[in-house]
Amino acid sequence: MAKRLASTERIRRGVVITAVLAAVSGYALYAGTGGAGAAPAPTMSQVRAEVNSLQSRVDKIGELFDSAGQQLTAAKAQLAQISKQTAAVQARYNAARAGLTAVAVAAYENSNQTSVLGLLSSGDPAAVLSQASLVTEVAGTHAAEAAQFLTAAQALETVQMRRQHTEDGVAQLKSQLTGQKFSLTRLLAKRQATLDSLTAAQQVQVTTATVGGGATSSGTSTSATYTGSTATQAEKAVAFAYAQLGKPYVWGATGPDFFDCSGLVQAAWAAAGVSIPRTTYDMWSALPHVPLADLQVGDLLMYEGEGHVAIYVGGDQIIDAPTTGRSVELLPESTPWYANGLDGVLRP
Repeated sequence: MAKRLASTERIRRGVVITAVLAAVSGYALYAGTGGAGAAPAPTMSQVRAEVNSLQSRVDKIGELFDSAGQQLTAAKAQLAQISKQTAAVQARYNAARAGLTAVAVAAYENSNQTSVLGLLSSGDPAAVLSQASLVTEVAGTHAAEAAQFLTAAQALETVQMRRQHTEDGVAQLKSQLTGQKFSLTRLLAKRQATLDSLTAAQQVQVTTATVGGGATSSGTSTSATYTGSTATQAEKAVAFAYAQLGKPYVWGATGPDFFDCSGLVQAAWAAAGVSIPRTTYDMWSALPHVPLADLQVGDLLMYEGEGHVAIYVGGDQIIDAPTTGRSVELLPESTPWYANGLDGVLRP
């Protein structure tokens, strides 16, 4: 069952990635059209829907960016470990080669048997293994040295292949990050261009129903102080979230000075001594789901196709790191964008 669930999750995540990339490539702005036969100007409702659609894509790609960054960090750590192993295995190979070379020189110094000597001068373990029969010619009382050398060659070839595979993985992840960063930057620019095409009053109409609820929304704060208990882990997580109010949103950031939405809630629960996954998709797969009616302090609220997350802090309020250009803020759970886009509640 666990394997089927894991497979289903990989398929689902692949569908999400495909849909996001298709949406990015096919997106066209409402604003900026003109000339003869131009479509009528969009209504505020249409603009608001477009801005929210763009933000949803930003959130999804941002989570993929976070996931790739996490994988890259792990791959780099693995590469460093494999490189150390490679150095140790290389040293053993060199020692075994030197020992067998001395034997071969003594055995063949007055003969024309240069094949083994030439092979032993090779630093390529694959070449050695492909001609192992030549190595075993150094037999008799020196069979042990020959076997040791072949074993060392096999170990070196294996670790070199692992290192190459890991290096390829690191390069691929770096490429993914570059592509995702480009997509994020382009989507954010289009979102901002849409807003810039509006008057100040129209911008307020639009942003009050987007993520974060708008900078002037009633009940929104970036400077509130937590005065509650810290007796439980959930309360400690909430206290941490309060302490981050006012810190800028930066996608891919996990603190201490900048956060994205999933980075904030992960850091909050880490401060309480609880490890939770880095991305919203992994949180959704790994953490227990609870009914909204059972909502408790410290629970995580997931939004917009599991692409965004905030932490519930009690009193019908949440703390969220909304989007680029905004800061970590305290706001009502009933703020329209959040109330209309809730997917479910998770409990670390």
